[in-house]
This record gives sequence, C-alpha cells and structure tokens, in this order.
Amino acid sequence: MTYQLGHSGVVAALQDAIQSTRDQRISFRDYMDICLYQEPHGYYRNQQIKIGKQGDFYTSSSIGTVMGEMIAAFVHKQLQSLPEWQKDLQVVEWGGGNGRMAKQMLDELRRIEPAIYGRTTYTLIESSPYHRQLQAESLSEHIKQIRFIDGAVWLQEEPEDHVYVLANELVDAFPVHRIRFWGGEFQESFVSWHPEEPCFREDWFPLEHPRIVDYLESLKVQWSEGQIAEINLAGSDWIRQISARIRSGSVIMIDYGDVADEIFGAHRHQGTLMCYRKHEAHDNPFIYQGEQDITAHVDFSSYMKAAAACGFEVSPLQTQRQFLVEQGILEKLQNHFDPNPFSEVSKRNRTIRQLLLSDGMSELFKVCIVTKKGGSAK
Repeated sequence: MTYQLGHSGVVAALQDAIQSTRDQRISFRDYMDICLYQEPHGYYRNQQIKIGKQGDFYTSSSIGTVMGEMIAAFVHKQLQSLPEWQKDLQVVEWGGGNGRMAKQMLDELRRIEPAIYGRTTYTLIESSPYHRQLQAESLSEHIKQIRFIDGAVWLQEEPEDHVYVLANELVDAFPVHRIRFWGGEFQESFVSWHPEEPCFREDWFPLEHPRIVDYLESLKVQWSEGQIAEINLAGSDWIRQISARIRSGSVIMIDYGDVADEIFGAHRHQGTLMCYRKHEAHDNPFIYQGEQDITAHVDFSSYMKAAAACGFEVSPLQTQRQFLVEQGILEKLQNHFDPNPFSEVSKRNRTIRQLLLSDGMSELFKVCIVTKKGGSAK
C-alpha cells in the first residue's frame, strides 16, 4: 500500500514530536495541530492559496460580496437603538483569511452609514504572516479603520462596549480530540510513526483525559459500538476568553455544524472529520500533512452553553439561509431581466441565489450569535 506523505517540514515536525514522547505517540489533537499550524509549513501557515477556485474550498465570503454585507446589516441594526454619541464600533475578525469579509463589511458600512464607518475600528486577528499580507493588500482603501494585532495581546486589553467579534469558519479548524466508543468504554486516538511503511498510523487507547470525560458525561447521547466522534475543548475556552473583552456587543460564529444531538447522533457513526484538497473531500487525515485542510463539524451546543455561563444572551441557532433572509438579503435581489449573464446585476442575483439555495452550504452552515447588552454609559 502506498502512503502519500505531505510536506517534508511538517512530516519532520510530526516525527520529532512523536519521538520525543515516552510512548512514541501523540494525541490526534496534537497531530492535527502540527498539520495545520506548524511554522512555517503547516496548512494555515504556508503561502498556498486556500480559498476560491485556485484553492481547496469555498467560503461564504468567497461567493460574491453579499455575506459581508448582511453581517454589516446585522451590526447596523444593533446600533440603531443607541444614542448617536455612543456609536463607536469595534469589529474584531478572528482568522480573517484573505480579507474579503472585512472588505465587504467595511464597504457596506461606508455605503449605508458613513458616520458609523468613520468611527469604526476593524481589528484583524490573524497569526499567519502570509494571510496578514493578503489582508493588508485587500483592505488598502480602508487602512484608517484597520488594526492588526496578535490575539493574545487583544485578549489582554481592557473590556470595551459595542464589540462585535466575527468568526467565519474559524472554530471548525480548532484541533480536536478524536474518541471512539468500544466495548462499553471510551478510547482516544493517538498517532504513531512507522518508518518501514513509511506512514503515520492511528491507534486507540483507553480515554484518560479528565476534561473529555466531563464533556462526554454532559452529553445525552446513546453511543453505538465503534462510534467515533470529535471533541473540541478549545472552543469553550475561546468563548470564555472573548467574553472578558466584551462589555456589550456580540460574537457571531458562522460554520458548519449543529447542536450536540445532531453532531453525535447514531447516523454520525464515523464522526464528522473531513479533509479538503483541491476541492476534493475525503476522510483520511493521515496523508498530505500540511497540504490539506482538516476540519470537524462544530458542536454549537458547547459554545452556547459556555457563552450562557459567561453572561451572554444566546440567540436560537439559525441556518445560514435563515440569517441571510432575516437580515434582508431578498431585498437585494434585483427584479428585472438582464439578457447579459455577465452583467453586475446578473452576477449579483446568481450570488444571492447560490447562498440561499439548499445546496448544502445554505442549510449545513449555521450562524450562532451570542450577545451582551450591558454597556456602560459615557
């Protein structure tokens, strides 16, 4: 059997990590972390195009400009009830990719409310130097509104009012623990290196991680023999950290996922882990290390529970389609026939229909919004 190894730098980092351990194995969570974030060759650290036709996958913001416009519409609505002198706005995009979403939002804010646009600070938290460069190029006309900052530094700053944190397809890329129900007990996935093949191999060992045990005990799931699932512990930690920075405002998460009952249902017997490379999807994370995206569906129940414990008001989970309709996307459809399929009107209408049609993205993607309303008067 032939095993297709990925980037030599990532493979070497994985080998070093495994060989540095007593048992010659690392958790799947650590394996995924190195594949995606090893400097400078991990998938999200290298300089290869990730998004769009030349990349590996599409995002909502890569389909026209409408998604960013609708998020701008949501934020604008939240500010309408505030006195004019309170409308300083802090938008914080965490993991902004190539900067398309930021440009869409700022373009729309400038169009619909120039006064708010002028008092907006758009903070981009992006750990990849390559993506920071793309963002700076994309946002050159909005440079007065833009701030680049490290996530750890931003989290240490003082709490603020009117903060809107945007995470568009961020949390599905947090490294996950992989578990299996076997013989009435839970096991955790570990990865070892086999030079004779050569390949990386998955092995299962009794679950000992106390936080995962607590997580599983909180779920009301009827597990079936051999069922595999992914556990994302980083997500609730991230929400708690974000909460400390927000006196008033919202966190807007857009990703593919669902509530726990759906994510851990019996029909998900093999879990939700998927890999994407050159617009082809498969479920083998042990090849193309550093050269393919590795993701897992988001258990939004855990985020909503963590947010509620931090004092957020939790809105009902929506499909992307429901969110777009609620924010007025149908009003952007231009109701006249244009015989030119390449005109701006025709292209825009196609974009809107693509985002709304039940082609997978419109229903699979969910929008989770949690809000704090307790701002301080000035």
